[in-house]
Amino acid sequence: MTLLVTVFAAVISTAVWYKDAGKSKMMAGVPCLMFWGASLMWLVDAVFEYMKIGAAYFTPEPADMLNDLYLGLSVIALGLVIWIVILLLRDPKGTVKELLLKKKD
Repeated sequence: MTLLVTVFAAVISTAVWYKDAGKSKMMAGVPCLMFWGASLMWLVDAVFEYMKIGAAYFTPEPADMLNDLYLGLSVIALGLVIWIVILLLRDPKGTVKELLLKKKD
């Protein structure tokens, strides 16, 4: 389930990045790369788990599926928080700098 959730996030973020490629300053490539990296990590995890437990990998318990869903959503939330922090630190549109300078005046 974590693989599925992160792949959906990666595909959506890739579509958003591709739609605005080169035009937007919102650095949409950052979450795109993070989510594809997470998807690759979960894919490797799935392959090794399948090698360990075999066909039982495809019939998980509902509680395990729910835990995996929460983990996948947590990974996406953390990735989005990291992206927002990067946006605030780099401030590509100059909004944070402008707000800080207004308060000093």
